[in-house]
Formats: sequence, C-alpha cells, structure tokens
Amino acid sequence: MPNRAPNRLLDEFARVMTDAAGTAQGVRREVETLFRTQGERLLNQMDLVQREEFEAVREMAMKARMENEALKKRLADLEAKMAGSTGA
Repeated sequence: MPNRAPNRLLDEFARVMTDAAGTAQGVRREVETLFRTQGERLLNQMDLVQREEFEAVREMAMKARMENEALKKRLADLEAKMAGSTGA
C-alpha cells in the first residue's frame, strides 16, 4: 500500500489549495466592497454634481447665452432706429 500515501498527500494538498482559493476569493470580495464604500464616501464628501445635473445646468446656460445674444442684437437694432429718428 505504498501507493496510497502519495495519493492521500496529493488529495490533501488539492483540498488545501481549493480551500485557499475560496478564501482568497472571499478576501477579494471584501476588499472590493471596502474600496467601493470608501470611494463612494470620498466622492460624497467632495460634493460633486451628478452628470445629469451638470448637463441640465449646461443646457440652461446655453439657452440663456442664446437669449442674451438675441437681446443684444434687438437692443442694438432699437438703438440704431432711435439714433436714426432723432438725427433726421
């Protein structure tokens, strides 16, 4: 029965390695969860805006800029008309 001892040793080694792999995966999941939690906490402390909020404000600013340009042109046209009517 000398053949059984190496097989038993290999079986035990395989079991230990399987257990170690399972433990490593558990540790990896815990570390990922910890990093994700810490990352979310850091981002919340930085008071960053969400992408949707940024895009909404950007759209409002673009619309306001366009309206401002239109009002500038209208004012310039009105001033030109007034200058033309008082100069005549």
